[in-house]
Amino acid sequence: MPATALTERVSDEQFSRYAKLIYDQTGIQISPKKKTLLTNRLCRRLRATDISCFDQYFELLKKLPANDPEWDAFLQEITTHETYLFRDPTQWEWFSETYLRDFQEAARSRKQKKSIRVWSAACSTGDEAYTIACSVADRFTDLSQWKVEIVGTDIGVGALEQAREASLDKRAMRLVSDSHRRKFFSCSGDEQWTPKPILTKWTSFRQHNLMEPLKTAPFDIIFLKNVLIYFDAESKKTVLKNIDSALRPGGMLVTGPAEGVTGLVDKYERLQPWLHRKP
Repeated sequence: MPATALTERVSDEQFSRYAKLIYDQTGIQISPKKKTLLTNRLCRRLRATDISCFDQYFELLKKLPANDPEWDAFLQEITTHETYLFRDPTQWEWFSETYLRDFQEAARSRKQKKSIRVWSAACSTGDEAYTIACSVADRFTDLSQWKVEIVGTDIGVGALEQAREASLDKRAMRLVSDSHRRKFFSCSGDEQWTPKPILTKWTSFRQHNLMEPLKTAPFDIIFLKNVLIYFDAESKKTVLKNIDSALRPGGMLVTGPAEGVTGLVDKYERLQPWLHRKP
């Protein structure tokens, strides 16, 4: 039976039901302004699953566990994966020229071990994780003596598969300098770039919902960029509580330039609008 919804729009009642289901599963808030977008993305899933209407697809999602592939495919449709290496250059300049420099100096003076753990939260297709690895490889001069661990997490299985595949196109690489390209990436004839082993050996990727704690040893620095815009105030509190539990005392939290965390990280020292240090 053809998907009749292809020529229809989600009704207000249907939108409310879908928005609540998405929120309950992920903490992501879908604005009513995105009703057209939700309609279009749902139509794709109707075609893919050969389901005839929005209500029938809703009943399917409601019955499925959160880790079902169809939930993953649906979430991939309704969330944006606009990402590329060295996005927000000011932040990466700070990370390399200040944070990593100071981190290395502290290790040289034996104030801390030659070990660094970084979490790229909501890493999407892995561009941020590889930017972190590239920055570390470029800054640290005695890499053989360092233990580097970069963990990328995302709710989307499809995005994580792309992250592990690590095939970066021209758009993803547009802010990567020529020197970094030569040192840390390999290019195929079709302008697809792949990180060299010096970067991939430090990076790992796993599925994780930010509304749940990440069971792990504490991180030195966490990147939580361009994702909290999808959450309301209560969900943000839950996410930031989980982030806080994964960050070591004195660790750094890097957020996006417009994440809206004012008042939610008051116990942290605010170094920049996007940079916060845990006490």
